[in-house]
Amino acid sequence: MNEQHMIERKAFIFNKQKYNLYDGPGVRSMVFFKGCPLRCKWCANPEGLERRYQIMLKPTACVRCGACVSACPQGIHLISSDGTHTVDRDKQCIGCGACVNACMQATLKVAGEEASISELLAYLEEDRSFYEHSGGGVTLSGGEVTAQPEAAINLLMACKREGLHTAIETCGYTKKDTFLRFAEVVDLFLFDIKHMDPERHAQLTGVRNEMILENLEMLLMKRANVKVRMPLLKGINDSEEEIRAVIDFLTPYKDFKNFRGIDLLPYHKLGVNKYVQLGMDYAIDGDPSLDDADLDRIEGWLKNEQFPVVVVRH
Repeated sequence: MNEQHMIERKAFIFNKQKYNLYDGPGVRSMVFFKGCPLRCKWCANPEGLERRYQIMLKPTACVRCGACVSACPQGIHLISSDGTHTVDRDKQCIGCGACVNACMQATLKVAGEEASISELLAYLEEDRSFYEHSGGGVTLSGGEVTAQPEAAINLLMACKREGLHTAIETCGYTKKDTFLRFAEVVDLFLFDIKHMDPERHAQLTGVRNEMILENLEMLLMKRANVKVRMPLLKGINDSEEEIRAVIDFLTPYKDFKNFRGIDLLPYHKLGVNKYVQLGMDYAIDGDPSLDDADLDRIEGWLKNEQFPVVVVRH
């Protein structure tokens, strides 16, 4: 593959973010890839699940003027006789943004955009001085970044060529060969463990976890740098039995130099409003947030087994 072809490949993304302090070392810039093979019930980025353009509507901000109805070439927007604004999710948004431009209330957003590798690289290089002073770099997230391997690997190759530290957040659900290709251009894998029991994992995420755990073991054995991340929800994956299962699984790798410890990610509600905007149901009932005592207890179990662990509080 020649360099020009690599630079012009395009990624399908839904967000870019600067000055991130939680997803890898130092100050980081992030690109969020659209599309994910999992359907985690608590997902904070539901606009990243499907690899297609989607309309996000803030219903309480809409004044029902109808400007979007006449602007949309696909006939996606509907204003009913009682004034209710609905989005026809069965029709395909083409991402033209005509409805967004027509809306005077900033009620609408198109989730999804194509961006070339050269465009993304230019964005990521803007904060090079912050990376150099903080030991930071670039983190690719999602969605699931490994679901777009060609675009993601080419972007990571371009970052490495420019001397940028690279990391990816991953659910781990992809082919081994794909991970091995990523391992050549990734300095740090931020790898999720959501639940250790395969059946319960399938109930919570839509897929079993055997392939995920095999990929995690493979990366550790191949001496790729890996930090394990554990999203935690009260009554779902915070029991001593569950944490002990994680400990048992990771103990053989605890002293590997490339095992970079564990991040605990407490449940938060930052993405709940996005479900309303996308016309989706939020699958988590109640509030499974953990309090400080819960987190201290889980952190203590891990530290007692000599695991380096950090509670990441947004």
